[in-house]
Amino acid sequence: MKTFTITEDIKVHCLTATSFPAGLKAVYDRLHATYPPENGRTYYGISYPDGNGSIVYKAAVKLIQSDGDPGSGFEPFIIKKGDYIGEEIRDFMSDVQSIGRLFQQLIAQPGIAPDGYCLEIYLNPTDVRCLVKMAD
Repeated sequence: MKTFTITEDIKVHCLTATSFPAGLKAVYDRLHATYPPENGRTYYGISYPDGNGSIVYKAAVKLIQSDGDPGSGFEPFIIKKGDYIGEEIRDFMSDVQSIGRLFQQLIAQPGIAPDGYCLEIYLNPTDVRCLVKMAD
């Protein structure tokens, strides 16, 4: 596993999936329809347990200057700066389950932030960086 540093807080806007994992396709379809994957937009996935045995999943986008205010249903979220551990997965669509397997390994590591979240950064249409924040 590698250490990645996010040097500044990242302000994103999110849509929350109605369920996990079944609701992921619908939430990303809506996100991409509202903010198409062009003009240098970066997309994220943010997930964490809800305390009742389920996972909350948010599909997120970092808006570009020309986007203006986010559309209806979008909520703001701040991806915190700091050190994260993680790995990149190339061609993740050939084995989508590899993301979950990697996060299981990451959250088992010592020193992760107790109030953190699993963070996916979509580098391009085929590659994703999976990260978990380390405690400060």
